[in-house]
Order: sequence, then structure tokens, then C-alpha cells
Amino acid sequence: GSQLEDMAPRIVEHPTDLLVSRGEPATLSCKAEGRPSPAVEWYKDGERVETDREDPRSHRTLLPGGSLFFLRILHGRRGKPDEGVYVCVARNYLGEATSRNASLEVAGG
Repeated sequence: GSQLEDMAPRIVEHPTDLLVSRGEPATLSCKAEGRPSPAVEWYKDGERVETDREDPRSHRTLLPGGSLFFLRILHGRRGKPDEGVYVCVARNYLGEATSRNASLEVAGG
């Protein structure tokens, strides 16, 4: 029984709610296990979050472990593009796992 069996993903570290000041960096944690290693994607209010993998100019970076790092929280008169409810989804060929919801709020209106 020493064969390593493939496993569907599971989330071992969930993101937690964040309150961040405008312009500050922030990290939404997510760590997933599975075999083969699952690919992690983030969704905000149900829409996929683009990171610097899709857009090199993005202020959001997907860290190697699966966490989402914001260089600085964007927040302007025209809106709060980073504020919302985030979930992290880990997938491999056996299935997917979704983290708990984490809300990111920008402090100071």
C-alpha cells in the first residue's frame, strides 16, 4: 500500500476577513492540498479575479502557495475595485474545493 494515491483537492488554510487601509498591501491566505497539486483560482463576488499571470500590470499576485497578494489596495472616488467577498477554488482532475468566504473591506470610507 505504499502507492501514492491521487487525491481531490482540499483547502487546508482558508482566507479570513480583512480590513485594509487604502494603498496598503494585503494578503488573502489560501492553501490547498491534493495530488496532483491543485491549481488555485480566486473569485470576487462570483467573478474570477485576474492576477499578474493574465495581466503583467496587475496589482494582484497569485503566490506560489495559492494566496492572493495585493501590492496595494485600490480605492478611488470611482469605486472600490478590491472590496468584496472572495473565495479561493482549488482544482485538479479529481474535483474541486472551495474555501470559506472572506470579505475584504477598505478602511476609512
